[in-house]
This record gives sequence, structure tokens and C-alpha cells, in this order.
Amino acid sequence: MLHPMTIEPEQQIGVGTQDAFQRLWTPHRMAYIQGENKPTGPEAGDGCPFCGIPDMSDQDGLVVARGKHVYAVLNLYPYNGGHLMVVPYRHVADYTDLDAAETLELADLTKRAMIALRKASGAHGFNIGMNQGQAAGAGIAAHLHQHIVPRWGGDTNFMPVVGHTKVLPQLLADTRQMLAGAWPND
Repeated sequence: MLHPMTIEPEQQIGVGTQDAFQRLWTPHRMAYIQGENKPTGPEAGDGCPFCGIPDMSDQDGLVVARGKHVYAVLNLYPYNGGHLMVVPYRHVADYTDLDAAETLELADLTKRAMIALRKASGAHGFNIGMNQGQAAGAGIAAHLHQHIVPRWGGDTNFMPVVGHTKVLPQLLADTRQMLAGAWPND
């Protein structure tokens, strides 16, 4: 719980200049900032995490659902609680490289993800999209992935803007279990 601001700055040893700001630490984000789990090159064998996740258990890989051509997985560095990605098993970089079956199943799992997120968390809306290429903001540009970010009225607040911190209400493993349980079968 945050404590109310005081008039006098509090002693903050080891956190920088004394400025009376309370801080929430998110040390897990440092792995993302430093590029942990980023591929070393564009090929599937270059450490692509999206190529490795299918070989993991659903719990270890944070996989919510598996199809024949694509799978749905929680984002390890989510924008919001329940942030999913739909990813083809095949290592392709561009949406136009998907074949018809992959394209169809990617669309189907996206719809199922929306249904599961509404059922499990009452999402009011969604941001859905792909960042194609590094110049467009793709964190892992060599392996296509579509983001499904649930949104709620009033889900934006001062934390990301002022504190550069996103508050998540639940552990990823618990979110994965909740969404897997809400996933529609057909």
C-alpha cells in the first residue's frame, strides 16, 4: 500500500536523489529491458522463444490453448492483466507468409481468446494487433505474433505515465490457469 506523501522528503538510501516519491519496484521488467529471451538472430534456431514455448508444458510456457497451427500464450511482459498472444508454430516473420490454414486458425484463436477474456475477467474491450518488423515496434520481429490486450473502462491511471509501472492484479501462472479454464472448446 502506498503511504501518503509527506511534506518533508523521506530518507531514501540507495534509490537516487531524495524527492519524496514513493517507488514501486518491478525488478522482473529488467529482464525485458536487458533483452533476456531475445533471439540472437532471425532464424528459428537462434533462440526464438516462440519456437521453444511449444515444447514446454502449458504451465511452464504460459500456454493457454493449443491449435494445430497456432497457439495462445500469455505475454511474459504484459501491458495489462490477461495480455495474450496468438503465435504460429511455424517460424515466419510476416503475416503474408502464413498459409491459409494458419491464417484461419490465428483468427479463430483470436476470437476464442476474446471470449475467454470476457468470461474470465469481464473485459470491456480489446486492443488487437501485430507489430510487423523491428521498425514497427516488434520486440521479436523474426516470429509473427498477434497481441490481444484486454481493456476495461478506467484501466488507465497515473502509474504508467508517472511511475512507468504497470500494476498487474494477478500472477501470470494464475492468469494462465483462469483463462485456460474459460477457453471455449468450439
